Amino acid sequence: MSLDRVLALHQRGLDALNRGRPLLGARALRAGLKLVPADEPAMAVRLLNSLAAAEAALGNTERGFALLDEAEAKATPATRGLLLQQRGLLLVLVGRMGDALTCLDQAIPLLRRERTVLARTLLNRAMLHQIAGRVTPALADLDRCERLGRELELPRLVAKAIHGRGSCELLAGNIPAALRDFDSARALYEKYADGMLAVVAVERARALLAAGLHRDAATELDFALDAFPRIRMDQEHAEAQLTRAHAALAADDLAAARTWANRAEGRFRRRGNETWAAVAAATRVRAEFAAGKRLGAVATHAAVLAERLGKLGLDNDAEAAGLVAARAYIQRDDLAAARDHIRTRSGSKSLLETRLMRHLALAELGAAAGDRTATFTHARAGLAALRDHRSRIGSLDLRTSTTVLGRELATAGLTAALDHGGPAEVFGWLERSRAQAFRFEPVRPPADSATVEAVAELRQLAHQVRVAELGGRPDPEARRRCAQLEREIRARGWQAEGTGVHDTEASFANVRAALGTDTVMISYASAHGRLCALVVTSQRARLVRLGSLATVSESLAKLHSDLNALCGRTLPTALDRVIRTSVGRQVAALTSELVAPLRPLIGDSDVVVVPTGSLSSVPWNLLPDMAGRPVTVSPSASTWLARRGTSLASPTRWLLVAGPDLAHAHDEVRQLAKVYGDGAVLMGPNATVHSTLTALDGCTTAHFATHGHHERENVLFSRLDLIDGPLMAYDIHQLHAAPTHVVLSSCDVGRTVVRSGDEILGFTAALLYSGTKTVVSSVASVDDDAAVGVMTAYHRGLVNGLPPARALADATTTQPLMPFVCFGSS
Repeated sequence: MSLDRVLALHQRGLDALNRGRPLLGARALRAGLKLVPADEPAMAVRLLNSLAAAEAALGNTERGFALLDEAEAKATPATRGLLLQQRGLLLVLVGRMGDALTCLDQAIPLLRRERTVLARTLLNRAMLHQIAGRVTPALADLDRCERLGRELELPRLVAKAIHGRGSCELLAGNIPAALRDFDSARALYEKYADGMLAVVAVERARALLAAGLHRDAATELDFALDAFPRIRMDQEHAEAQLTRAHAALAADDLAAARTWANRAEGRFRRRGNETWAAVAAATRVRAEFAAGKRLGAVATHAAVLAERLGKLGLDNDAEAAGLVAARAYIQRDDLAAARDHIRTRSGSKSLLETRLMRHLALAELGAAAGDRTATFTHARAGLAALRDHRSRIGSLDLRTSTTVLGRELATAGLTAALDHGGPAEVFGWLERSRAQAFRFEPVRPPADSATVEAVAELRQLAHQVRVAELGGRPDPEARRRCAQLEREIRARGWQAEGTGVHDTEASFANVRAALGTDTVMISYASAHGRLCALVVTSQRARLVRLGSLATVSESLAKLHSDLNALCGRTLPTALDRVIRTSVGRQVAALTSELVAPLRPLIGDSDVVVVPTGSLSSVPWNLLPDMAGRPVTVSPSASTWLARRGTSLASPTRWLLVAGPDLAHAHDEVRQLAKVYGDGAVLMGPNATVHSTLTALDGCTTAHFATHGHHERENVLFSRLDLIDGPLMAYDIHQLHAAPTHVVLSSCDVGRTVVRSGDEILGFTAALLYSGTKTVVSSVASVDDDAAVGVMTAYHRGLVNGLPPARALADATTTQPLMPFVCFGSS
């Protein structure tokens, strides 16, 4: 009876450990040791072995080794493999990876009869291979572990094997596959090992950081950091703190990065893990370098850490620390010392981030030495590596976010071109450094049953929230559930893999040839906070230095505020006068900064604008120089040129949609129906999401007179209101064939969120990414009453054969405060 009790306590302890509850596990195992019979040494060995694991998980690694030494004195041939595998695991926790691998290699042949322990040992050896960058043997061990776990009906072990596979995919740079595995593991952990949810959250955060999504990574980490103190997983807690430092570093929150790195280093040192402590110290040094202070000390410390990390076998971390030292030396003009810390080539186990940093250091070294060729060569090579990485990603969200990984490389190349290059060189670097996501073949988001159900629930709840708001009865619970569903749908989208297909950027010669004699392209750029404009015609090109980007952004923000205040309201005369005066002042300021210096170059030509940053939301037709002139705004010259070959022609399949709760929507659609004749008109109960998407797929021209909402914090869910719920930007990516031309005549759904590298997101952007040639939409609130006449005139122009930009310029001449913009290619 006593042995049965001991066996039960041992099993309870193992179950608690496998659920990520080491404190509970240790209590059960200690109780079992007190009851183990003297004539059962093998049972005592097993209990001591498991208790060693629990103590280590609680941060008591010295106690864990002592327990293993005690067990060794009682070991039998049948239990030797058990002790070797456990010692290997504890050696991992103190950073002795080589010794750990030796123990596990010796243990595995001895564990053939201990199939459960064998499976766990394969899992641990896979982790060691992964840490050393040996992905192939790691995946082999994980596959064998997963097979054993399924045969033995051990779902927690299966979850850990899938979790480990995700870590290997992340190491190999396959972020979509990694996120798929992490989500699969998380689903199993929720059922069988809830204590592991915090661990997989840290792994997901690392994947999201590798994709440039530092805010989403921080959300995952904050969940994990809140959980670890309760479940007493000390090593994992320290790793989460270190990853949180990386997230803060990616967000340019350097003080927070140093704080988190210090906390992680302290926790690792208390555990006796000098290897991980050195990695944490290197992270803190990266934050100190980014702060730009005491660069001499930073360079010295980084160089010392590089040598130390190399001796510890962490080749990638050693290279990265050496590159920090090199970049610090470059800033101190000690180029000889910098060269000493840049390897001839990156190691075979170097991560993408490290390879990009090496190219950046060499580009900066070239700039400091006056070698523009080296700067351009290495900046171009780094961006090419990032492009290849991005081509494996299908999610537009991830494609646009990964640009941040090459931000400094793009800046290095563009700055060198702006300082010393000619127009052709500047043009090339502008095209390499902006709107790269447009160059990849669109991939439809996953349409699995769970995603379809989540989208359906989101649409129904969003409609419920809208109705409640209009009735003056907000529904905060429904709103919270909507936010949760948006996060889930967005996360599932991250799992889509790319096709690897991408287009090359347009050549300077081809763009000039396409401009013809009557069109000028103005490509805006910023460097060191200052704006410039590359003005290109078929005959000449010139770079013009402009003013401060901050000044322009401030004027633009004030203009948007004024336009929104005037929209659809009857204001007191005095207030109306004040706001209109402010509008005039901001328009004058924008004209002075953005257009006036370019007047001699643009003459009376049509204009194609390629904006940067906040300039994506400029209502160009409000500026006197642009009023009445065809103006087309495109994310890049390459995008403009690629779409230019698509003929808009006469609308042969057209769609007119009137949404609910918009006073003039039905009148507007009826007026347009008279312009077009027979076609698809959706109004009232017929204007559903399903019927609209069905008619929209592949149509020539679509016009939406509906309320729209620009969601700045979650732009994939910017939306148009229809009778049964919202049509979201997310839905646009599901279309098989994008409409050729779309008009959004209400609200401000022309606004975008601009990510690093001038990557844009929003409802208008979703249409352009999906292949729509031209989108006409507003970048500020629209007076719906006045919009009816403007839109009727606009569509008459289209039917009469005018290009969209020309038709819009003509239609808005009588309504000077109509902030419509023609996006794409006209």
